[in-house]
Amino acid sequence: MILSMLIYAFVSSFTPGPNNIMAMVFTNKYGVKQTFRFCLGVGIGFLVILCLSCFFNIILYQVMPKIGWVMAFIGAAYMIYLAVKIMKSKGGDDETLDRYNHFVPGMMLQFINPKAILYGLTVISTFVLPYGQSNMQYVIWTLILAFIGFLGTFSWSLFGSLYKRFLTAYEKPFQFVMGLLLIYSAISMVWGYVM
Repeated sequence: MILSMLIYAFVSSFTPGPNNIMAMVFTNKYGVKQTFRFCLGVGIGFLVILCLSCFFNIILYQVMPKIGWVMAFIGAAYMIYLAVKIMKSKGGDDETLDRYNHFVPGMMLQFINPKAILYGLTVISTFVLPYGQSNMQYVIWTLILAFIGFLGTFSWSLFGSLYKRFLTAYEKPFQFVMGLLLIYSAISMVWGYVM
């Protein structure tokens, strides 16, 4: 299950999303040093979302202990939906406002980013809680997942111009491979509950 979780985390964190695209655009306009504060804000916002997701899911599991397999199937369905969406994506709009290249907007944008919210709910409910055995494990996995999310956004910032050229040249194959990796993660997650 750890491999499936890490694949899901990396695919979700490194594929194009609103904050990753914004980080790439900001780097091209302001440079990596000026964009780091935005990326840090995105990372902290993501950590808060993961902590809230963990708290929400722990309460849900205590109230309804048999909800685990339902959450796994819902999570798998969402992952397959996301995979199809990634495979069919036409690309994003790079128009942004200068006022968003700061820590607070980066953090606050996570709270209106459906990809981040659904990722947090999915990864915590399907990978972390069913296999974690203590609060310390929940904290460790939450920190690891938040760090992977930060790396995804920061890598888009750091290598913004390279990603832009790569995605322009190989956008469809890249999206197809990312989609297949998500489908693999979804199937192995459900398989873990069935077996």
